[in-house]
Amino acid sequence: MMKTKLTCVEIPATETHLYSVIWLHGLGADGHDFEGIVPELTLDKAANIHFVFPNAPVQAVTINNGMEMPSWYDIIDASLDREVAIDDIYQSVAKIEGLIHKELDLGIKAENIILAGFSQGGVIALQTGLCFTQKLAGIIALSTYLPTAEQLQSERAVENNETAIFMAHGTMDPVVDPQIAQQAYNNLKAMNYPISWHDYPMQHSVCTEEIVDISRFINKVFA
Repeated sequence: MMKTKLTCVEIPATETHLYSVIWLHGLGADGHDFEGIVPELTLDKAANIHFVFPNAPVQAVTINNGMEMPSWYDIIDASLDREVAIDDIYQSVAKIEGLIHKELDLGIKAENIILAGFSQGGVIALQTGLCFTQKLAGIIALSTYLPTAEQLQSERAVENNETAIFMAHGTMDPVVDPQIAQQAYNNLKAMNYPISWHDYPMQHSVCTEEIVDISRFINKVFA
């Protein structure tokens, strides 16, 4: 994976910047992918929130015949359990930690920062957030799974043991099987994280009902 810093699509706070949401896209997409969701969110603190949508590095993806595309990590095989490049995950985690520190340097408290991610981005949001050594506001994990469940057992940070996790999935998802998402949820639940599960009759996407639930979650953790 490239060592360069991440470029980001940003939506600045329109009033005093008090909160930040760092939102990671899925495989083959870019930072613009979830930019359009912001106006659809009904957020109490909307004017005070800075949204950051990082662009994943472009790299070869094994399951896509080695084609180069924006990717947070390489996927080696597309079986139900998915073999992934764990080293790539750690490199992406380090980059997202850098973005969190950028917000901290702007004077934003860690407990006012949410990490969100879709699919591959959700994997990175979970791993980064649960191992970060300052308490975050919450983690939103959409249409995703958890290839690092084993590593988390020893790498989790106590500071985020009580951090709320919103996990959501489409019941008809042909890309990330709902079974492995449910397994991820069960693993996190077994580790005593305050996690909520939401499913919707959709494929590998986002739906209106889910956006309403995400808004509710953000309002609650930023209250």
